[in-house]
Amino acid sequence: MAAESGINGNPVALPASSNNVTAKYFNRDIVTFRSALFGVSASERAKRTELRLQEQLDLPGPHTVSQKAESTSIMVQINGAVTFFITPDDVDKLQNESVGLVAQRSVRALELAIAESRESRDVQAMFRALVKAALATSLALLVGWVLSRARRAAAKRLLAFTAHRSASLQVGGIKLFNQRRLAALIDKTIGVSFQFLLIVLLYKWLSFVLASFPFTRAWGELLNDFLWGLTVQLGSAVAAAIPGMFTAGIIFYLARSCGLLIDNLFQRIGSGHLQVDWLAADVAKPTRSIAKAVLWLFALAMAYPYLPGAQTDAFKGLSVLLGLMISLGSSNLVGQAASGLILTYGRAFREGEYVRIGEHEGTVTELGVFITRIRTGMGEELILGNSTVLNESTKNYSRSVKGRGFVLDTTVTIGYDTPWRQVYAMLEEAARRTTGVLADPAPQVFQTALSDWYPQYRLVCQAVPSDPRPRALVLSNLHAHIQDVFNEYGVQIMSPQYFADPAEPKVVPPEKWFTAPARQPETPADRRPPDV
Repeated sequence: MAAESGINGNPVALPASSNNVTAKYFNRDIVTFRSALFGVSASERAKRTELRLQEQLDLPGPHTVSQKAESTSIMVQINGAVTFFITPDDVDKLQNESVGLVAQRSVRALELAIAESRESRDVQAMFRALVKAALATSLALLVGWVLSRARRAAAKRLLAFTAHRSASLQVGGIKLFNQRRLAALIDKTIGVSFQFLLIVLLYKWLSFVLASFPFTRAWGELLNDFLWGLTVQLGSAVAAAIPGMFTAGIIFYLARSCGLLIDNLFQRIGSGHLQVDWLAADVAKPTRSIAKAVLWLFALAMAYPYLPGAQTDAFKGLSVLLGLMISLGSSNLVGQAASGLILTYGRAFREGEYVRIGEHEGTVTELGVFITRIRTGMGEELILGNSTVLNESTKNYSRSVKGRGFVLDTTVTIGYDTPWRQVYAMLEEAARRTTGVLADPAPQVFQTALSDWYPQYRLVCQAVPSDPRPRALVLSNLHAHIQDVFNEYGVQIMSPQYFADPAEPKVVPPEKWFTAPARQPETPADRRPPDV
């Protein structure tokens, strides 16, 4: 509300201005105007008040500040002359202020500003302020030098201590800490702490120097009040967060204890020391990871309300942003994880087994939540997404074996003019010559297809190497022996193709059915192909 002169000469309220303007003198806030008066806006009232103050204080006199009540308003005076009015509309009603309270505060601020203005014209007072500022500057430089020396001494002692202790902190001959990285961390921590102390020192020096001079004393007091308020606010926040942090700590401690129990349980199941009907030993490791992940997610959900700042809008906004990012980018991850669970609990293969997934063949070294790692015998490590593995056909060469080892197979195509019994015998001979191929169970040969121009033979045997590299060498040696045996008996390893009918039928006469190294059976019944 604004104000005009009424019948009795008192100010009458008019509609209030929307701007709150503070009149200042000597960098001190004297009074805040929130309404118009006699048709003069709040900003114009503040300007006129500052000019009036300057004019009144330039005149000689004691510059005595007083206040005089005028109906609902209060008039502030200097040496009995009007300086400004405070009306009910200049009061901040949200703070439950009154006109008298605002007037008293304004009078005290004006008296302080007048005293500081008088002090600024006192030569002795200004000299004392300069001396205080010089002493404060010298003391700040001295403290900075001491902090610098202390920083170097602390860094030297801590680095020597960690170098001595880190060498002795070992488990199973393995160092728990990397000395170089630990030294870098300690040096960085000391450096950051030193910089923080220097900033605080500079801040206090600046606020003290500003508070030493009358004209800048308000700025120095503002800096001191801000630092003290910030310290109190942080201290109060820390004190208020202690009960919640204690509760969250108990929750995380219980989760960690349960995690240790889970580790112990599933390690015993995986090692075979404990057998249970509801879980196989080969899936104990992934089950342990899943159980611990669920446990820690549950613990985080329980501890979330007790974390400092969990109820603030910033924390809630960060949680929403994180959830949005996960929901947008996790569709593929969820698919990979679901495929990993199917592969794990479907027990399609296990670590250490020799498999063929699509076009890739090798030893499974890791069956993870999202990926499967396969190491070939050629020095390659293949990383396949679990969804890709699930969509491909998988051949497991380590499951259907007699005893230890894995299944080894290879395929050749030979023309119809070569007796199949001879091909059988040559492939079996090549398998017997190969080191690593087991004699029991004996190698077997199958005719897997009768194509237009040639039959397809598949040699299946069992080998014993357990590592990827020896397995590749066994297969390579088997191929080499196949070539040697076929060369010894004059049989070409080829897949013939025809563009015209041959002059003579490509058949094998009975007298050549048992060409060496095939052997003539003792009874006619043994001339049939072997049963599977």
